[in-house]
Amino acid sequence: MPLNRLFDQREIAISSLPLPMLLLDGEGKITHANILAEEQLGTSVRKLAGRHLSDFFEPSSEVNAMLERVSQGETVTDDAFSSRFTHAPYSLHLGPHERGTVVLMVPEGNRAEVEKQAKRQEMAEAVARIALEMAHEVKNPLASLRGAGQWLSEQASDKDVVEISVHMLSEVDRIRDRIDTFLQLGPRADITMEPVNIHALLDDVCRVPEGVQLQRAYDPSLPMLLAHEARLRQAIENLWSNALEAGSTLIDWQTRMAPMVALPGHQGAVVELKITSNGTPIPKSLMDHLFQPFVTGKERGSGLGLAIVQRVIQEHGGRVKLSSEAGRTIFVLHLPLKHSGEETI
Repeated sequence: MPLNRLFDQREIAISSLPLPMLLLDGEGKITHANILAEEQLGTSVRKLAGRHLSDFFEPSSEVNAMLERVSQGETVTDDAFSSRFTHAPYSLHLGPHERGTVVLMVPEGNRAEVEKQAKRQEMAEAVARIALEMAHEVKNPLASLRGAGQWLSEQASDKDVVEISVHMLSEVDRIRDRIDTFLQLGPRADITMEPVNIHALLDDVCRVPEGVQLQRAYDPSLPMLLAHEARLRQAIENLWSNALEAGSTLIDWQTRMAPMVALPGHQGAVVELKITSNGTPIPKSLMDHLFQPFVTGKERGSGLGLAIVQRVIQEHGGRVKLSSEAGRTIFVLHLPLKHSGEETI
C-alpha cells in the first residue's frame, strides 16, 4: 500500500486517535504510523514502512502469536511487551482492519496518566451532582433563614437580641458564600463559548504585587480561543492566586500550540497554557488528591480552588496536569482549539 495514498474516512479516524497507532499489512509489516507512533519509535513513517512489528517489540514470539490470532479475526491485548531500543514497557492492542491490522501502542506511563485523568473526571462528575443537589436542598432554606434573621434584627428592641440576630446574619452569609463557591463545581447552564484573546485575559488577571517577577513567553501566532470567558478567567485567577499564596517570587506564563498533544473527543489542534512558579512545593502526599474538593496544603483555604480549575478546563473539553518539586511547580492546561459552531461539552 503506497504511503502517500489518500486514506479513507475510517483510516483517517484511526490515525487521529490520541494514542500511538500503526497499520500493518497481512504479513505484520508497517504501512502507516501516526505522529504519536513516530515519536514513540523515534523515526519517520518512511523509515518504518516495510519493517515488521517484531523489529520494535519483544518478545517476538508473543508478537507473532498475537498477529496470528488477529489474522483469524480476533481482537487481542497484552501488556507483556517492551521496546527493543528503550526497554520501556508497553501494552499492545491489535485488531483486524480491512487492509491488515491496527496496532495501538500504550506506554505504561501513558496508561497510568489516562487512568488518572479518567478517575479525576469521575470524581468531578460526582461532585457536580452533589453541588446540584445542594443548590436545591440547602440554598432555599438558607434564604428563608436569612430573611427571618433580617426581620428579627429590624423588629427587636432588645440590644442583646439585635446583637445575636446580626451575628446570625453574618454566619448565614458566611455559609452562603461557602456554598456559592462549592456550587461552582456543579453543572453550568450558561456555558456559551465566544472568541477570547487568551493573552489579553492573562495580562488582565495577573496583577503583579511588589516583590514578584512575572515572565511571559507568549506565542503571538495563537488564534482566538473559543471559551467561556468568565469561567476561564476564574480558573486563571485561581492558578495565579495559588502561585502567590505559595510565596512565589518568580512566575512564568507560557502559551503555545501543542502539536503532539491529543485530547479525547477532539481531532483538531490543541493550545497549551503553562504557569511555572518557584514557591513552596506541593507535598507529595497531596499530589494525587489536590484536584479533589477540600484538599489543600494551606493553613487557610477552602480547598476548592484547584477543583474549580479542573472543572472549568473539563467544561472546555481540556485537561490539567501538575508537577511539583523543590523550587518549581508547574500547572499545564491543554485546551482544544475549536471554531464557532463546534460542540464543546
